[in-house]
Amino acid sequence: MINLEQQIFKQIEKAENILIVFLRQKNGDSLAASLALFLFLKDLNKRVDIIGAKEDKNKENQEKTELSFLPSFNEIEANLKNLRKFIVSLNIKNSKVSQIKYSLDEDKLNFIISPVSGWFQPSDVSSKAGDFKYDLIITVGINNLESLGEIYDNDVEFFYKTTIINLDNSAANEDFGQINFIDLNSATNSEIVYYLLKNYQKIKISEDIATCVLAGIIKKTRNFKSGNLSPKTLLTSSELISLGAKREDIIKNIFYSKNINSLKLWGEILKYLKSELSGEFLWSKINQNNIDDFSLNNEGIEEIIDELISGLPKAKVFILLTKTNNTLKIKVFSLKMVNCLKLLKNYNAKGDVFYAEGFAENISEEYLINNLKDKFIKNSS
Repeated sequence: MINLEQQIFKQIEKAENILIVFLRQKNGDSLAASLALFLFLKDLNKRVDIIGAKEDKNKENQEKTELSFLPSFNEIEANLKNLRKFIVSLNIKNSKVSQIKYSLDEDKLNFIISPVSGWFQPSDVSSKAGDFKYDLIITVGINNLESLGEIYDNDVEFFYKTTIINLDNSAANEDFGQINFIDLNSATNSEIVYYLLKNYQKIKISEDIATCVLAGIIKKTRNFKSGNLSPKTLLTSSELISLGAKREDIIKNIFYSKNINSLKLWGEILKYLKSELSGEFLWSKINQNNIDDFSLNNEGIEEIIDELISGLPKAKVFILLTKTNNTLKIKVFSLKMVNCLKLLKNYNAKGDVFYAEGFAENISEEYLINNLKDKFIKNSS
């Protein structure tokens, strides 16, 4: 009986067109891991595309982030394109084709087909949907397919009929794939991808692949400062550096690339920063106008907060509030294995255990913070 890794590479070897799908998150781990896998499959001479699902369906390409320096970053798409062809067939048994033209009539596409002799009947025409473009899907860091939003909602049949390899390190994963490789002992999804790639002996892991994996580990662990760090993570990082991973480039782009607007927003958050429960429970607030003035997107705000709180040794959770009219938008960041989704359970939560967003209407900041603090205490006891 073949093991799980052998099953995965058996599917990869027989696949002709592969789709890698990940969910864009603040920690960058899934993005970096997916890029490493993408480059590896390219080295195997596989036809492969990579999709990074985002909440903003109007974004055609991925926004620039501190991981934009990674190789092939610009090849990440935000939406599925040309997933399936529509085939119109004409029976030419009784009359051969002399000429084919087409014309546009408002919203109608007309094909004008001239026979050599005789004529064609309506019964000679048939149509069907062709096969899907991809015969294998590999998901990275996705708990369930519904979290992909419109990418999944618009093409449910595709995900239902196509073989899925599901790679993740989260206990919340719903085992939705035909092959589920879920490693709860890995601190990052990048480690899972590295483990698979290094056990495939047919090709060598390149410097670019090693750099992507190490970038995912450094970003997720906040440069090896997170509470769930393990000796395995450190050993993996050492191996990646020996393979040529460009650690200096990673550190420079992740930790030394802030612009003036980022620093100004940092100051606004610090202005209202509150520390409670001996420094374990942190929260702050910011005006939506400040965010608009600084021209920062949602991901940029998350990166600022992530760096801001990474140096606070006692902190377990950080909450950021933004008020718009009568609605409080809530962002929760977990530093010490606090389940963010559980904390925001009653506030329309979405995200994962490490980072979640929600909102509350017609309640005060004081009430909301006290409610979240009570939940935090209850879950910590």
